[in-house]
Amino acid sequence: MKTKIKVLIIAGPTAVGKSDYAVEYAIKHNGEVISADSRQVYKGLDIGTGKITVEEMKGIPHNLLDVANPKNQFNVEKYRVLAQKAILDISSRGKLPIICGGTGFYIDAVINNTVYPNVPHNIVLRKKLNKINASELLIILNKLDSKFAKSLNNSEQYNTQRLIRSIEIATALGKVPKVKNLESPYEVKWIILEALPEKLRERIDIRLIKRLKNGMIEEVENLHKHGLSWKKMEELGLEYRYISRYLRGLITKEEMITQLKYEIWHYAKRQILWFKKYK
Repeated sequence: MKTKIKVLIIAGPTAVGKSDYAVEYAIKHNGEVISADSRQVYKGLDIGTGKITVEEMKGIPHNLLDVANPKNQFNVEKYRVLAQKAILDISSRGKLPIICGGTGFYIDAVINNTVYPNVPHNIVLRKKLNKINASELLIILNKLDSKFAKSLNNSEQYNTQRLIRSIEIATALGKVPKVKNLESPYEVKWIILEALPEKLRERIDIRLIKRLKNGMIEEVENLHKHGLSWKKMEELGLEYRYISRYLRGLITKEEMITQLKYEIWHYAKRQILWFKKYK
């Protein structure tokens, strides 16, 4: 029987302190970090995504940061392939691969060795779907593939990007095909970080104000000046969506901050729900 590769996963909601914890763990246990964040894969999305700095890494190598151009589409299948290569490389050097992040969909794909259908993005369809909320997207998906729509858990039903991608696949193929779970080559240990709801909400609010002071608005302005469209900002969600709306004069700065606090908190709650199945 082939020996499975040991992999540690450090997961949990945004602002709970995963990055710092992963670095300290890696120092103590001869590890390297593999980022599991669907937006930190993009170059230039630094302050808005809370990307760890070189100083904060404390000499611990971090993989899968800055591996994609934000003008291009990046998906779960691309992440799975890159992450599995990184795991193999880290393990071959006698180190512990540590997957750290809050994008549960990406983490699941890696550890379950899940292969997703390779359907190209439909730009016209996405433009239309990006204007629709999660409840309406679920209705559309239900019409295309009711069996798949009913199989989604509570967290997945509110994940707009997941719903849009599922609609895109169902439109192209007639349904969302059952994903293939190949045999997993990993022995997985989970560490899920938690915080009391009121404490986590406070951390989210403090962190948002800090990022704004550190130039998050300027980062979004600079990304747009270098060709990242407002439409793409909307797709990237959260900080990039609401700051772009402020810069376009669609909302005031106060409205931007209020809406961001609300949306980031609800995103954190969805993450908590996702990772509950691994406790």
